[in-house]
Amino acid sequence: MSAFVVSGTDTGVGKTVFSAALAGALNATYWKPVQAGLDEETDRETVARLSGLPQEMLLPEAYRLNAPLSPHRAAELDHVEITREALQLPAQRPLVVEGAGGLMVPLRRDLLFIDVYVEWGLPVILCARTGLGTINHTLLSLEALRSRKVPVLGVAFIGTHNADNEATIVALGSVRRLGRLPILADLDAASLAQAFRDHFEMQLFAGAR
Repeated sequence: MSAFVVSGTDTGVGKTVFSAALAGALNATYWKPVQAGLDEETDRETVARLSGLPQEMLLPEAYRLNAPLSPHRAAELDHVEITREALQLPAQRPLVVEGAGGLMVPLRRDLLFIDVYVEWGLPVILCARTGLGTINHTLLSLEALRSRKVPVLGVAFIGTHNADNEATIVALGSVRRLGRLPILADLDAASLAQAFRDHFEMQLFAGAR
């Protein structure tokens, strides 16, 4: 059965919405190991609202940190130390694991999220914007993953249609284009599921660990 890490080129790319779509399409268990910021809707709550999955398939976070900051700083403010032991992968499959922000987000001052991805060894789906700046951010992210020998399933683009940016990233990054999730004016579970069916081929997500 399949298990994936969903990461982004930056904060606010749209990986939570994509994670909800993917988890719903795969009928997969969802896990966001580190949530920083509790005042507004959390990512797990967003996925619950948009995926159509039952609550038992939405695993509790390993860490729930109060401040909407980088996890390392939010943890320090909460007097919490994030440990590798608490970030062991759940056994459920299929599984969608959502990271926090980009690849180089620090969990501690001596531990990056990408270090944990190395240990997990799961294929990463990299969520990228389609607009200005995405080529640089995405190619740098791909280089960081490959330099650490983290498997990359492909890039999921999120945003309005931009054929040249997408084609440039695919060519220069030698990476698979998984599809593009458009911006939805009325975002709910039904519209998201339909958009995912329309813009992604499910066989691209088959056969991963």
